[in-house]
This record gives sequence, structure tokens and C-alpha cells, in this order.
Amino acid sequence: MTSHALYRALEASKTAFGAWITLPGAHNARIVAQSSPHLSWVMIDCEHGLTPLSAGSAEIIQAITGIGFSDVSPLVRIPATGTCSSTSWMIKYALDAGARGILVPMVSNPEKAKEIVSDCRFPPAGRRGFGNPLTHLAWNVSVVDYLNFANNFITIMVQIENKEGVENVEGIAAVDGLDVLFIGPYDLSLNLGYPPPFPDVHPEVEKVIQAILEVTHRKGKKCGIFCSSGTQAFQRAQQGFDMINVTSDSGAMSEAIASNLKAAVGQNV
Repeated sequence: MTSHALYRALEASKTAFGAWITLPGAHNARIVAQSSPHLSWVMIDCEHGLTPLSAGSAEIIQAITGIGFSDVSPLVRIPATGTCSSTSWMIKYALDAGARGILVPMVSNPEKAKEIVSDCRFPPAGRRGFGNPLTHLAWNVSVVDYLNFANNFITIMVQIENKEGVENVEGIAAVDGLDVLFIGPYDLSLNLGYPPPFPDVHPEVEKVIQAILEVTHRKGKKCGIFCSSGTQAFQRAQQGFDMINVTSDSGAMSEAIASNLKAAVGQNV
């Protein structure tokens, strides 16, 4: 398979809905990945989630990619943020694990975005090294085929989450090879001096979010955003966001248990 669900959705200009993987374990991730035909991607969160970047993300990706051609795209958010210099080896680990795309948190300037794109691509387009004996197996292709198509089909994403990123969003969005600018409303709110969204963002933060969306589309890139409910996700889809997180594994599990227990004691009557 040389393509994947998120890539196909973005290429077709269809809204790509996803879910956040915060809990470790292949079985947990596979249950999420098989939960809905409307799911295009899952984000294995190695920044704030409990999955370790190296072996942990690889095991989850292998579990998900065995589902079939219509499987969701396993993506990885690396632990290191764009404000530090240690993102390169983490991107290598995530892509060697078979990730269909990587997300780097808190990217603040075009220079860092260019470095990230280079780390995601084999020469001569970039500086990614080759050598992992299992990566092509996670894509269900030969080594030769993987080397031929990886540069084209890996989705490269950066998060706009701080004041510097907002100030430099025009330059970041103009970086060649970058696919998605993904808004993290929680850290964005905190870094702009506003409370985090519970559940909705502050009106002033909303103005910034809409400005990022406009710039991203004007520069020909896709714009993503983290939501915590289907209601929020529907609203963002109506606004034109291309890639939208709907829920998380831990959040959905907690909500479902609470809802069923509420019904069990008669509080839904």
C-alpha cells in the first residue's frame, strides 16, 4: 500500500476526522482504529500520552496497519517540541516505526519547519537516514517501493501553539513540503495569556485561530485542530478545517462509562 487514509482525504479535500491515542498498548489502539468508518487517522501521542516513542509506537503501528487497505493512518506526535534542537532523531524513530505522518509540537519559525521537512525526506530531497529493517513491513511493501514513495506520502505536520508561532505563521505556512499546520488550542490559549478551553476557547483566542486558518489556506496548506467532542468537531468542519481531532481514547472511555452508569441509576429518565 503506497497511500493511506489521511493522505487520501486531504488530497480529495475531504475533512479528515481523527482520534488521539493517550493510553499505551496495541489492543487499545486497534480498538480505537476499528471504532468507526468515519475515522481517517489516529494520533499516537508520545508527547503527553503514555506510549514510549521507540518500541511503543512501533507496536501500535504494527497492530493498526494489519487491519487492511481501508485502515486509518497511524500518526505520531513526538515528545520534543519545536523550541528545542532534539527533534531530528525523534522524527527518525517515528518514521522508522512506520508512521504515516509526524506531528511536531510548538513550532515557532520557518527555519524549524524547514528542518522538520528535511528530516522527513530521504536524499536528495532531505536528510533522513535509511536502515531500519522493519519500516517497509509496516507499510506492507518492499524496501524498494518504500524508498520510492515515502517522500511523497508521509504527512508532515507542525503545531502552532505559542505566540512566536502565531507571529511567524505566514512564513511557516509558506514552507515547501509542509502539509498541515495543526492548532493546539490548549497550549495556544495558555501561551497567549488566556485560560484553556473548557470546553470552548476564549473569544480572543478564537480570533487567532480563525486568522491561522485563513493564512494556512491562503498559502495552500491544510489546517488541523484539536477538539474534544463531536459537537466541537462538527463546528470546526463547518468552518473549513481540514483535519480535526474528535476525541481521545481515555476521554471517550471515561465519558461512555459515566453515561452508562448515569443511565443505570436512572438519572437519564
